[in-house]
Amino acid sequence: MKTTELQGIKQRYNIVGNCDALNRALDVALQVAPTDLSVLIVGESGVGKEIIPRVIHDNSPRRREKYFAINCGSIPEGTIDSELFGHVKGSFTGAINDSPGYFGVAHKGTLFLDEVGELPVATQARLLRVLETGEYIPVGATEVRKTDVRIVAATNVNIRQAISEGRFREDLYYRLNQVPVQMPPLRDRGEDIVLLFRLFAMQIAEKYRMDKVVLTDEAKQLLMRYKWPGNVRQLKNITEQISVLSTERTVTAEILQQFIPQDQESTQLATIHREGEHSFENEREILYKILFDLRGNVNDLRREMASLKKQIEDNGSNTQAAAPLQTTQLTPLQPIQPIATPITSTVEDAVAEEYVEPERELENLNLNVLSRQMLERALERNGGNRKKAAQELGISDRTLYRRLKQYGMDDNK
Repeated sequence: MKTTELQGIKQRYNIVGNCDALNRALDVALQVAPTDLSVLIVGESGVGKEIIPRVIHDNSPRRREKYFAINCGSIPEGTIDSELFGHVKGSFTGAINDSPGYFGVAHKGTLFLDEVGELPVATQARLLRVLETGEYIPVGATEVRKTDVRIVAATNVNIRQAISEGRFREDLYYRLNQVPVQMPPLRDRGEDIVLLFRLFAMQIAEKYRMDKVVLTDEAKQLLMRYKWPGNVRQLKNITEQISVLSTERTVTAEILQQFIPQDQESTQLATIHREGEHSFENEREILYKILFDLRGNVNDLRREMASLKKQIEDNGSNTQAAAPLQTTQLTPLQPIQPIATPITSTVEDAVAEEYVEPERELENLNLNVLSRQMLERALERNGGNRKKAAQELGISDRTLYRRLKQYGMDDNK
């Protein structure tokens, strides 16, 4: 691209800087503009990726059609399909009318999908179909619709890593990345940092009618040595702070240090590490840790249950040894000895009861279900009728009699 043409583009879009990486990005944008190839803009947050799709659209055959910039990360996951592909009336709660969606409204135009790496996987599949065939189905509809839209996407995430972690479709990445555009971070733009500071200082001075701040040579060097994790957005904020808060209009290195964060070597958000805590690089390792901890909890629970079972068996053996009747030696074929208390059931029922109930009795006793207070309350509720009390507690009459005798309540008849 000729220098005069490049300078014209910069003046038109208020682009400041002359580093090779920035010029290369603008050159690629102008070359790909006349085509319908998909463009993927990659760069850190705050580097000005939103300028490139505007340049592409304004210099393309679609420049007289509509242009929409959509931040995919700001749309809730539950409504993003409706926002992009539209919906029909009644397809979900609140869908009182048909909606064409962005792909319907932007027909013949350009869509800029910012933060495309934040799209849900299901939406990625629908986007891939639109890119490949130009067809889509609105939410709740049954018929396919056609659209002719130019897609320019941007992301600040590591798409390769997102693909390896299963958060982004590889086939969609290659479809979007027909022409890649790399936007340089501010720390790699050298003297462009000083030029941008001068621009922002002039803008705020004109806006608030104050004297413009200027940098000394030492302050300029300090400005270029800083890593700028927030890129151009951070530089603009700091310039505005200095312009409003500094009493001196000539900014020295000492004054500048009061506004620049002290972690000058940092190029990313700080990660908090607690002592003794492992640092995880991705969600998969976190999930592994959760599963490992869960397995340990299950093993601990098994050991506690085994100990409790052994304790129950020991208590059961002691209770059974102290019982007046050796019921464990009886079988369903053995005759039942006559008992003092009348029983209305048949002999066979009595044998079955005598054979089965002790096991149930021991289980209930070992779990402390039949306590003295429960027996007393059951008898009170049934007017002292032992048979009804036994039925309420879900035990046999014989078991109730033995419990009464054990608690010294057999005289309360």
